[in-house]
Amino acid sequence: MSSIHDFATWEPLLRLVRDAHTEQLAAPGGHFMGQICLGSWTLPAPQPRTEPGRALLVADMQDQFTAVERVQTALRADGASGVSYMVETAPDGTLLLHVVEPGPAVEHGVVSPFLGALLLVEGAVPEPWRRLPEAVPGAVPAPSADPALLERTLRERLPDAIGATEEEIAQAEARLGVVLPDELKALYRVTRAQWKDWGGDYEAAQRVSDAVGCELFPLDGLYVADARSRPCPWQFAADDAAVTAPDAAVQGLVGSPGWIAFGDNGGGDRLAIDLTPGPAGHTGQVIVIDHERTIGAGLRAESLTDMVINRPNGWHLDRDTDGPPVVARVGTHLPGGVEEAARPELEVLRIGRREGEPVSLAPVVGLPRLRTLTADAGTLADPLEIAGLTGLEYLSLGPEDWRVLLDAGAVPRSLSAAHIEVRGKPHPLPILDLANELLALWDRPLISRTVLEARLDTDR
Repeated sequence: MSSIHDFATWEPLLRLVRDAHTEQLAAPGGHFMGQICLGSWTLPAPQPRTEPGRALLVADMQDQFTAVERVQTALRADGASGVSYMVETAPDGTLLLHVVEPGPAVEHGVVSPFLGALLLVEGAVPEPWRRLPEAVPGAVPAPSADPALLERTLRERLPDAIGATEEEIAQAEARLGVVLPDELKALYRVTRAQWKDWGGDYEAAQRVSDAVGCELFPLDGLYVADARSRPCPWQFAADDAAVTAPDAAVQGLVGSPGWIAFGDNGGGDRLAIDLTPGPAGHTGQVIVIDHERTIGAGLRAESLTDMVINRPNGWHLDRDTDGPPVVARVGTHLPGGVEEAARPELEVLRIGRREGEPVSLAPVVGLPRLRTLTADAGTLADPLEIAGLTGLEYLSLGPEDWRVLLDAGAVPRSLSAAHIEVRGKPHPLPILDLANELLALWDRPLISRTVLEARLDTDR
């Protein structure tokens, strides 16, 4: 048996949970759940009280740290990244520990410690993450693009810099599988931006950043900012839409094989050369990939030469097109309804808590692009209408609606991922059983659960 299944691994944590929630766990059915990962954890134990005027110290929470570290040590030994747990009082009064291992077919839970999205098809990603750039006939570099001028300017600003050789540039192109644009080659001929060339001199590195206008990646740090470089959990990514307006300078993509990331703005946002511009953009323009967004990028400069010489401030984001008619949210405080949302362009439909009667899905049956449906519990008049949505790749419902679909054998087989929307604090075990029913339909690895009796001495 793995050490993560040994009672000794959990004993300190169980003692903390029991002592902190004695009243809640006193009655049969009382339970508490949490999660331990290598980099984070949820531990339902109260924060220690300190004397007035004294800050909380590590020593004040040492018991909690020690308990968590014991579980994390077992995870490392097992080669695992995280585990969920539930402490429950059985009908006979016995304290039980449920060790829950979601397995490879369940994403990390954000709200529930147990469940994120269920990955029904291995390796599948939401449609925006499969979207490739569209061809833009006539796209050309901006008039300001001037590799020779760019190289002269940078040599004046960085007279002592060590540049990349043509062989090193060719190696970078071979690694990336793309021919670097002339402006980017000109930049790296002046400086290859390697830390070893600066001999540990932070001021030298800053001079390069000042000269270029960003924190420049070394030549061997260039990467293609395609969709794989911008991962996002299904639970959120399925609600996104990749839309490019007719007058957009940058295509509304998750990533592109034509986005070559070469720097950082110092705040975590990547700068990239864009070889697949939008209808109103230029080939080779400089874009900013915002680390707080999952789709799209902003325009920094019409060319690398323009960015280095003219130093434009900030960056420009095209208007947000991730809304009607492509994405529709129907709910209590939002105008319109399913009927208004039923447009041929509709890809994502979110039905939130609303006043009045539950809604019918009949208006959206047969829509050609509808791929995501999320519906809060009690919002659907007839969950079986979902069977008419033949193009769904993601479905998020409350447990009761999933039960209706499962009992009727009406779970859409087009799904690549699914989610059980849990509200309040229901008992976790029925939710886990429901999730396993869904996973079993696709013959996916199930969520495993090991139950240990928690025999804790009262005098320790």
